[in-house]
Amino acid sequence: MIPYAAGVIVPLALTLLVQKSKKDKKRGVVVDVGGEQGYAIRNHRFADPVTSHWEDISTLPQLFEISCNAHSDQVFLGTRKLISREIETSDDGKTFEKLHLGDYEWLTFAKTLEAVCDFASGLVQIGHKTGERVAIFADTREEWFISLQGCFRRNVTVVTIYSSLGEEALCHSLNETEVTTVICGNKELKKLMDIGHQLETVKRVICMDDEFPSDVNSNWKATSFADVKKLGHENPVDPNFPLSADVAVIMYTSGSTGLPKGVMMTHGNVLATVSAVMTIVPDLGKRDIYMAYLPLAHILELAAESVMATIGSAIGYGSPLTLTDTSNKVKKGTKGDVTALKPTIMTAVPAILDRVRDGVRKKVDAKGGLSKKLFDFAYARRLSAINGSWFGAWGLEKLLWDLLVFGKIRAVLGGKIRYLLSGGAPLSGDTQRFINICVGAPIGQGYGLTETCAGGTFSEFDDTSVGRVGAPLPCSFVKLVDWPEGGYLTNDKPMPRGEIVIGGSNITLGYFKNEEKTEEVYKVDEKGMRWFYTGDIGRFHPDGCLEIIDRKKDIVKLQHGEYVSLGKVEAALSISPYVENIMVHADSFYSYCVALVVASQQTLEGWASKQGIDFANFDELCAKEEAVKEVYASLVKSGKQSRLEKFEIPAKIKLLGSPWTPESGLVTAALKLKRDVIRREFSEDLTKLYA
Repeated sequence: MIPYAAGVIVPLALTLLVQKSKKDKKRGVVVDVGGEQGYAIRNHRFADPVTSHWEDISTLPQLFEISCNAHSDQVFLGTRKLISREIETSDDGKTFEKLHLGDYEWLTFAKTLEAVCDFASGLVQIGHKTGERVAIFADTREEWFISLQGCFRRNVTVVTIYSSLGEEALCHSLNETEVTTVICGNKELKKLMDIGHQLETVKRVICMDDEFPSDVNSNWKATSFADVKKLGHENPVDPNFPLSADVAVIMYTSGSTGLPKGVMMTHGNVLATVSAVMTIVPDLGKRDIYMAYLPLAHILELAAESVMATIGSAIGYGSPLTLTDTSNKVKKGTKGDVTALKPTIMTAVPAILDRVRDGVRKKVDAKGGLSKKLFDFAYARRLSAINGSWFGAWGLEKLLWDLLVFGKIRAVLGGKIRYLLSGGAPLSGDTQRFINICVGAPIGQGYGLTETCAGGTFSEFDDTSVGRVGAPLPCSFVKLVDWPEGGYLTNDKPMPRGEIVIGGSNITLGYFKNEEKTEEVYKVDEKGMRWFYTGDIGRFHPDGCLEIIDRKKDIVKLQHGEYVSLGKVEAALSISPYVENIMVHADSFYSYCVALVVASQQTLEGWASKQGIDFANFDELCAKEEAVKEVYASLVKSGKQSRLEKFEIPAKIKLLGSPWTPESGLVTAALKLKRDVIRREFSEDLTKLYA
């Protein structure tokens, strides 16, 4: 009897000890800071914000050159060989481009540095002068990174622009910064040509592709990327290294409201974030392989690639449309980027991780039977273990489930992922747990903004909690200040709450040519520290970790005085399997909110087939009353699971069949909703929902 009792008591005691140690661990500690009164936390390991991880390095080109020399013979930048492009036609007559891609072809660190030096010299040879700005307007690729480093080497400020940006925003960004040289791909060059007559300062265009249109604007000098490098190789020019305080990048946000704003980042700002992240991710090193596919015009990707370059890791380039074997542009029977690369580290925005989760669940549900029961049982066992129970699946049992159930799922992302970084928006706890178990890797969830160079907070690898974004990064102090109008105060119990304000060496200079907005959200305290007021609402847990709970701009007061946080409600409802995307809308003249729901085609059509519902196309199905009722019931269920109040759950919904993409202009490149644009686009539908 004693052995059996020990078998129960020992695991229980160990579970309680582990849970207590995690609970008691201080990840952030209270710190006394200047500026507006509030509740401030710093990283538990660093008394002051980190500025540089290296004593004698204060700029990005310095760091890059040292890293290239240290890892000269190792592979660095990889691009897949394009074997062929094919056009396929579906049954309904739509055409799709499919790519047949080969293996990765690599540049070493030494060859990359040579390409960067050649490009930097080539810029001078084609007439780009000191003090003029360069814009990079292209998808993420090898040439993007080389161009960026080449500009840094000549102390040229780079204006980064999303390749999906619309004409008005593109024209605004280029004219406002008085860009004289634009570096772009063939696709983006065609966009430039369409607005060429509106561009006031552009003189030179460098096309990353060897072939480009012959009828380029006659006022522009058009050159291929390869020719610029060749010119520079034949006519080398000495570098002109910047100072830490020089502006490295003017990064244009994707503009979720109105025209985009250009955020001015110094070399010191970006270096601070890079230095901080290096202390957080475990065992980063030259054996790692990084999958690069998010927009380099987004600070999350730019900072991540800068970290990888620093530690000697390989970076393999891909795209969201060729990422997996089943991605839209991958020819059937060909490998997706992750299968070909087998990365160990990836960054992702929550929307992409949600899609991975939904895709796996749909396949499991479609199989049904024993396969589904086995998956559900294995998932429950691993979930118990991750939640800290020694009665969950550990050791040999964990290996068994990895072999029988989760191995095939992990192969979807290459099979070797050991760490995922998530940022750009809140990640739901459901998705975080699902990815932890099915992909078998911890997710480091971070919180930061373009204005803070992606620096803010980051969850440590041993923090298995969900719904939080970690303690402050070593480069930042994070402070909560009272927002009485919203009812959030730093003396709230059991946790202090308030608007999140971030200070430190990573806080950017402000918005380009927009002093009014800069003065509104940037403040310098009496100690000289720069602070950024984020507009997000958070609360600090006892261990010093931050949780995002609201956003000032997303809060709407209903007719009877109740406050609805649109972002919070959307995050709760998005766990419904029928939801591809959702925007909740509230109006102060009404007592209820409504929602526009982009329906998941596979899930809704699968339900309709089982119900015997006939439909000619997906739009017709979305208009059917039975479909609306089914999706609405699922939303109500999801809302109740997330403990939403009755007034927070939309009273009426409109189902939409067409996805919201950056190309449609309804979401940003980071897949955030453009609320104002969506409201205008679907104003008639919203009016009808309130009728």
